[in-house]
Amino acid sequence: MISVAMCTYNGAKYLPEQLKSIANQIIPVDELVVCDDGSNDDTIEVLKTFSENSSFPIFIHKNESNLGSTKNFEKCLSLCRGDIIFLSDQDDAWRADKVEKQIAYFNDHPQTDAIFSDAMMMDDDSKPTGRTIWEEIEFNDEAQAKWASGEAHEILFKGFVVTGATLAIRKKALERLMPFPTHVPDLIHDAYIAMVLGLEEKIAFINDTLISYRIHASQQVGFGSKVEYVRFKDRFSRDRNEKLIPLKEKADKLYKLYLLLMEIPFIPKEKLRSLRMSQKHFYKRSTLPDNRFLRLAPVVTDVVQGKYVFSSKDWWLPAFGDIFE
Repeated sequence: MISVAMCTYNGAKYLPEQLKSIANQIIPVDELVVCDDGSNDDTIEVLKTFSENSSFPIFIHKNESNLGSTKNFEKCLSLCRGDIIFLSDQDDAWRADKVEKQIAYFNDHPQTDAIFSDAMMMDDDSKPTGRTIWEEIEFNDEAQAKWASGEAHEILFKGFVVTGATLAIRKKALERLMPFPTHVPDLIHDAYIAMVLGLEEKIAFINDTLISYRIHASQQVGFGSKVEYVRFKDRFSRDRNEKLIPLKEKADKLYKLYLLLMEIPFIPKEKLRSLRMSQKHFYKRSTLPDNRFLRLAPVVTDVVQGKYVFSSKDWWLPAFGDIFE
């Protein structure tokens, strides 16, 4: 049985395109479960109108209070009855063979509990931007080979590459994954699923753009957000805390993630060693003394020990900055 878990919030504008793409799958789905997080537009009306002529049942659940995306998806996934559950955003569009390709992968790989894919990025007008999500996050051939060799966790410790809108998961896997934690910054539902299953080597990918992922012009977070980089000349004049505070926040976040994963009994603890090393590295960077001369020895030590690769593949840049900024 195939379920689709969709979370909605004021999505009436783009929802019809997504619903149509789900209905047009080569392999039909068996149910669509929707959890709405308090929409005040026409989202519910769009869903009800679509359900009147749908070939599969649609179950609409309206939350009494706003749960936020992580807990809303947790609720939605728990209500799905399918053996395989496809996570769905409200404003994307699925390629007609998405379900077919991911179901085929599950059938061929019974030990795999979840599968994700690449996605073509599109704008507000549903026009392709010419870029894919994997190009944006540099999930390139080298990273894919590392993932396939059993080192998915090493990639995920540095950044999250699994987009929930492309994800399909076996329902039986959710028994050991839920409830989803909410106390670790940025570790939303899809990132947590990917992290745990990555550590278990139970999540795989299909190198294909199985959905079109919408990037909004006003998007403030995610793939459409704009990162404000610090100009080189400003690095030597800005308040030193502007540099140190983000490093401390990074260290704190990694420590919370480490403690969370250490508490999960089925995760191989030896795989968390590099996470702990990374956390200590960022904490060390965040507590370097103000005196540049006194910074030299600890920075050189971490350079010699290869720890600056936790900060960047271009390790010499943060090392240089830690000494001179």
